[in-house]
Amino acid sequence: MSTKINRWTRDSELLFYRAAIPLSNCTLTRLAGLIRERRAERCSRWRRLDPARQALLVLAHLRNGDTYTRLAAGFGIGTATAWRYVRESIDLLAALAEDVQAAAARAARLAYAILDGTLVPIDRLADERPYYSGKHQRHGVNVQILADPLGRLVWASPALPGATHDLTAARTTGLIDALTSAGVTTFADRGYQGAGGTIRTPFKRHRYRSRLSRAQQDVNRSHSRIRAIGERAVATLKTWKVLAKLRCCPRRATAVVHAILVLQMMEENRYSG
Repeated sequence: MSTKINRWTRDSELLFYRAAIPLSNCTLTRLAGLIRERRAERCSRWRRLDPARQALLVLAHLRNGDTYTRLAAGFGIGTATAWRYVRESIDLLAALAEDVQAAAARAARLAYAILDGTLVPIDRLADERPYYSGKHQRHGVNVQILADPLGRLVWASPALPGATHDLTAARTTGLIDALTSAGVTTFADRGYQGAGGTIRTPFKRHRYRSRLSRAQQDVNRSHSRIRAIGERAVATLKTWKVLAKLRCCPRRATAVVHAILVLQMMEENRYSG
């Protein structure tokens, strides 16, 4: 898959080059099919781009992080039209994402799951305090990631303000309760200490407690090896370059993350919808 992207020279002339999108044609075809079905349901009039071209535009934005201005020039449409096509497709995909109960039920079929949190950077806001993460020293939204034993992405939670602690975020989204109700053994880092239920965290040495025993240290090492696999799921999510820094309203972050979750499932042939 490829599309044309523009570059400005000093003389304000447009230069074009072809850019690859590291996704399979299967993902493009499935997204185009969804767009075609939605247009048929709405009895949409003629559009500037057919479903396949619109799907290509959306994938270029989400995977490569191309801006609306560059996409508009590359596809020969207006910037507002490019924005509308992307927003329409993101909402369509996000509506297909599983809720937390369905994700926990799917995780129950695994030997175990891995829970981790990540910060998706955003533009600075006027009301910046809730979105500023002291841990990461930047503004962003907190997204909880659930991974399988192979490090594949299972589920991504709704986005919460970046100042939210990982444990609070997991509780707020209902993830801990859902995993516990489904009996899913879940490995997490020290940030989830006190989560309870089926969440397993490493032993933690407190200020007035003696050093960890050798057995506890061995358990922590084994726990770290398992939990490190979950970093692959976070890395997989971040391969979608639009998440390098979200420039939309933070309230749109959940829709963007869920749309990417569905596309990643399609790419790995794990989406059954």
